[in-house]
Amino acid sequence: MPLLPESVRRLAAWCAVLLLVAGVGWIVIRLCEVLRTAVVPVLLALLGTALLGPLYRRLLRARVQRSLAAGLTCVAVLAVVGGAVYIVVAALVDTGDQIIASVRQAVRALTKHFGAAGTGLDDLIGNARKLLGKYGGTAASNVLSGVGVVGEYLAMALLALLLVFFFLRDSHRAVAALRSVAPGARGEALEAMARRAFGAVQGFMRGTTVIALIDAVCITVGLLILRVPGAIGLGALVFVGAYIPYLGAFISGTVAVLVALADRGFVIALWALGVVLAVQVLEGHVLQPVIQSRTVQMHPAVVLLAITAGASVAGIVGILLSVPLTAAAVGVVSELRERHTAAGPSDS
Repeated sequence: MPLLPESVRRLAAWCAVLLLVAGVGWIVIRLCEVLRTAVVPVLLALLGTALLGPLYRRLLRARVQRSLAAGLTCVAVLAVVGGAVYIVVAALVDTGDQIIASVRQAVRALTKHFGAAGTGLDDLIGNARKLLGKYGGTAASNVLSGVGVVGEYLAMALLALLLVFFFLRDSHRAVAALRSVAPGARGEALEAMARRAFGAVQGFMRGTTVIALIDAVCITVGLLILRVPGAIGLGALVFVGAYIPYLGAFISGTVAVLVALADRGFVIALWALGVVLAVQVLEGHVLQPVIQSRTVQMHPAVVLLAITAGASVAGIVGILLSVPLTAAAVGVVSELRERHTAAGPSDS
């Protein structure tokens, strides 16, 4: 007769499995953190391949040679992203002085109506100068380190773009490579899991693209109605920023409100803020549940937890990669569960 009841032994077995999975996961995360300059471009390239695959296959159906089709796809991405960044930066440069003047005027108005004694704009400027003189050296070193981080991100983005080219061009060899790793029945299972994971990532990217397009169109129309300059470029920034959950929407919305504040004044800036918030409410309560629930089978709470975990592990890059990686993991688990369920009756 066993010393422990069956329920206790099952609980102990599950605890051992969870500890093993947690240990392996921790080691993998640490290795990815150490090798982030190589791991992050690979993951970004996989996202880019999942997003650009339909365009690449369309070019292949038009009898374009594989290398040329992959190159044209990458050039199209550079044109869209670079054009959006150029339009927005040009708009900010042209209206930079107006933005500063509008912000100063808004601060004066706020401190005049709501500020207490000693909180006027001149006092704030004086305190800012004192803080700058006290912590100026630290701020300069932080700026230099920030420039280094930006350079690292640009290098990883360039490497990711090159990897997207190779992944698209050689995608037809992926199945053979998986089969060579684990031949036989295991190779078939590995291929099925890889297809399921990549399909989940494709679904996420497809759903995100649809949501980004709707957001960009709605905000662009709103800014055009308000006659905000550079509305097309700001809409393009919204479209690109939508691929970074939450943070991208905040940055693109802030830029749009600042441009409206500089050129059209405080009232129009409030209307622009209302347009941005209305679109975000539409996205969060309608678009995300309807579209992403069809493309990625994940509860919104799981998405929020994944984003929080990704931000704590890898910052902005973690926010960008957390949801598609979680979707891929859910796809693999679903494939394993279906295979186990299908194999159960035959074994009994």
